[in-house]
Amino acid sequence: MTRLTMVMSGLIFAGVCLQAQAQIIVDIAKVTCDQFVTYKIANPNNIALWLSGYFNGRRGDTLVDTLAMGENNKKLHDYCLTHMQMPLLQAAEIVYGQSEAAGAAPRAGPPSAR
Repeated sequence: MTRLTMVMSGLIFAGVCLQAQAQIIVDIAKVTCDQFVTYKIANPNNIALWLSGYFNGRRGDTLVDTLAMGENNKKLHDYCLTHMQMPLLQAAEIVYGQSEAAGAAPRAGPPSAR
């Protein structure tokens, strides 16, 4: 009887753990700045990391500039604070577009090709 109770408890615990790891899918095109800065969707740093990869991928840039990524995250957060109803992707287009225009031309290819 004790063995059966332990097995059943283990199965119930395993089922609860599996349910706790359910995946949430977010349509980033529908996220607003308000949802971004107030953690309503996810941690803004995680979303900003994804956005950085998205915009770098669009430019064909395979390099990660961690300093610029942190600066752009702060710029996006600050911009969103004053444009709370704007779609996040639109705000990111503006912020990342300004960052790209202010800096060097987008990088492409491995460092040896530059």
